[in-house]
Amino acid sequence: MNPTTASTSPRTEIPVRPAEIEREFGPFAGSERIHGVTHDGHRVWAATDRGLIALDPDSGEVTRHIPCASDAGTAFDGTHLYQITGDRIARLDPVTGRELGSIPAPGKGNDSGLAWAEGSLWVGQYRDRRIHRIDPKTGAILRTIECDRFVTGVTWVDGELWHGTWEDEESDIRRIHPGSGAVLERLEMPPGAGVSGLESDGADRFYAGGGGSGKIRVVRRPRSARTGV
Repeated sequence: MNPTTASTSPRTEIPVRPAEIEREFGPFAGSERIHGVTHDGHRVWAATDRGLIALDPDSGEVTRHIPCASDAGTAFDGTHLYQITGDRIARLDPVTGRELGSIPAPGKGNDSGLAWAEGSLWVGQYRDRRIHRIDPKTGAILRTIECDRFVTGVTWVDGELWHGTWEDEESDIRRIHPGSGAVLERLEMPPGAGVSGLESDGADRFYAGGGGSGKIRVVRRPRSARTGV
């Protein structure tokens, strides 16, 4: 079956495969937890207990540190970083680390993942099992996607919407229909390897935050999702 053309009918068998973890980075000194993760085209950024850190995606070496409150998801719009901080989303200059403004977070402090796509921010709502598309200038909710498990990290790549889950000590990375929220494909993480933040490098890798493990795992994006094979 071609997962890219799978029907959203409840009877359709969902493609499931083990997540292919290529490598792990961390834990990082002074950072007990990984929250949000994003990618700026050159570096991987992670929200940690001590603020945002930037990593070399080849070596895992920490190259930058921005001290800031970083409780959950992180995103990059091509110019600015966005960071969920309590009940708001801060917009940051990635060069200076200066906060340039903020908008209300839709979950009012119960938000999880964060992504940038199609000129909007996409915000995961963990226990509400939702993903909101919001206006990056006002925080207004533009639409909502209902999901069937707790939502952690959120990412878009090649027009595909993926999100992490972490529920009942089990975690996976799943591709969902951006309209209906129907699950189209799942990558099952190994036992004990939870997914907090999630981001794509725009090609064949996901970066998955590992929550309390303090690690970032590099997960291969399946070939079927990229080529239809």
